[in-house]
Amino acid sequence: MEHKTWTTVDKTAWGEGPWSGEVDKEQFTDEATGLPCLVKRNHSGSLCGYVGVSEGHPWFGKDYGDLSADVHGGLTFADFCQEGDEAHTICHVPGPGEPDRVYWLGFDCGHAWDLVPGMNARLGRSLGLSDDLGETYKTVAYVKAECARLAKQAAEAASVPA
Repeated sequence: MEHKTWTTVDKTAWGEGPWSGEVDKEQFTDEATGLPCLVKRNHSGSLCGYVGVSEGHPWFGKDYGDLSADVHGGLTFADFCQEGDEAHTICHVPGPGEPDRVYWLGFDCGHAWDLVPGMNARLGRSLGLSDDLGETYKTVAYVKAECARLAKQAAEAASVPA
């Protein structure tokens, strides 16, 4: 899969932070497993990570609640590619010879103690909240590392006899 990035979100209202220079979507192949991966910013400003599995994989078509994966916050998404603009959807642009029907398994970084910059900017302004609530922002590098961890688990699940 071709490595691609998109920067589409106006983050100026969020103030300065690690998100300021980050991409809003990145597609890449996990080097260790060869599985397609995505990092995508959601509407609240937090990042989400996704790993794609192809038909024949034991996780293909399963509900995320039925799968056991150790990833930040647990799995919170499982579905096929979304329709729409590739810069804004959970989907990928497959390379030549790569499957285009991929089932995405994902997690988000918008849980308790995760700093969600878009939401904090909106709530802080309207409610007068402090900027320091003990939260930490999960960067693109962090989400990519979690994608690699999820991809490793997916590859291990595929190697277990049925």
